[in-house]
Amino acid sequence: MNQKEQLEQALAVLQNFVYTKAEQAGKDKEYAEKLWQGIRQSEGLLQELAYYHDYGELLCKYTAAGYTLADVLVWQVDHFKLYMDRPEDMNRYRQPRLILSAFDTMLQMEKSPEQFINKMRYETGQDIIE
Repeated sequence: MNQKEQLEQALAVLQNFVYTKAEQAGKDKEYAEKLWQGIRQSEGLLQELAYYHDYGELLCKYTAAGYTLADVLVWQVDHFKLYMDRPEDMNRYRQPRLILSAFDTMLQMEKSPEQFINKMRYETGQDIIE
């Protein structure tokens, strides 16, 4: 198997991984395909996905607007308090949904970081007003 075939095979494995996680998260194939195409276009997120697939943990090497996938995940989990009255939106105990959402947020941050920077800094999910 040559290098191009190995790359194509690795990409197919990662694509299947995204589709499987999307199904586990209750998302449709359209969502999975859109997310996969975005990740595939981002060298940093593709590397993060490959590491997550292989090791089951985050690499956190790639950043968007200075934030890593772990930063996004922490921010998302912190928001669970805001969603307690809307269980269908609550991600706290849905690992596949959380990880896909973190990748999706990072893709959006690549394109338009401004809208997320303030949210990440100030929307902590706590009732404390500073």
